[in-house]
Amino acid sequence: MSRRFFVGGNFKMNGSCDSLKAIVENLNNADLDPQTEVVVAPPTLYICNVRDHIKSGGKANLAVAAQNCYSASSGAYTGEISAQQLKDVEVNWAIIGHSERRTLFGDTDDLIAKKVEACLAEKIKVIFCVGETLEQREAGKTLEVVEKQLAAVGEKVKDWSDIVVAYEPVWAIGTGKVATADQAQEVHKAIREWLGKNLSSQTAEATRIIYGGSVTAANCKDIGSRPDVDGFLVGGASLKPEFVQIVNANKS
Repeated sequence: MSRRFFVGGNFKMNGSCDSLKAIVENLNNADLDPQTEVVVAPPTLYICNVRDHIKSGGKANLAVAAQNCYSASSGAYTGEISAQQLKDVEVNWAIIGHSERRTLFGDTDDLIAKKVEACLAEKIKVIFCVGETLEQREAGKTLEVVEKQLAAVGEKVKDWSDIVVAYEPVWAIGTGKVATADQAQEVHKAIREWLGKNLSSQTAEATRIIYGGSVTAANCKDIGSRPDVDGFLVGGASLKPEFVQIVNANKS
């Protein structure tokens, strides 16, 4: 089965009306690989504006994601947004479980699994993030940590057809450090094996597993060439013109 290459751009808490307009215009006018699916995640305040101005047709089919989504449908949850609200404004992707949500805001594996479940129930596709800290990697616990994160979602969700798994080693996010192509492939292969063992061989073969962690134009082709790396979740570089080169990393 051929898996379509996928590149996500997580703008995090960056951008203004003017800067995001420039980023969107650059993407709209770029010669992007039509075989690569591209999803960008602006800050929530700008999500509808980006949705209205990004091209969703033509050669490059671009889409917009939320950077987070709560597990409840409505209620007294100040500052949160729901899957139903994303659906209402025609935003059909969400990033769930990013390490910054886990480490800075205390999102647990169980809460993340509930968020994934809530999104899928509303037909919101999910970029589901997993990954280990430097301390966990040095202790030889990378696969143990990642499999525990996968298992929490696996207990609640059996159909992963609308999930893209993003492996993001926490020690490589925003640090300038990056996993080698071999390190990325090792964990991606283990994730695919976990999917095959705990869900189905069809799920393992079909699920896209992307890498995130200081991805740049300089390293994307090497990492993206590995057999179990199906694309990237890009942070800081998604705000720069080089994002186009990363989107085209798999272009023949």
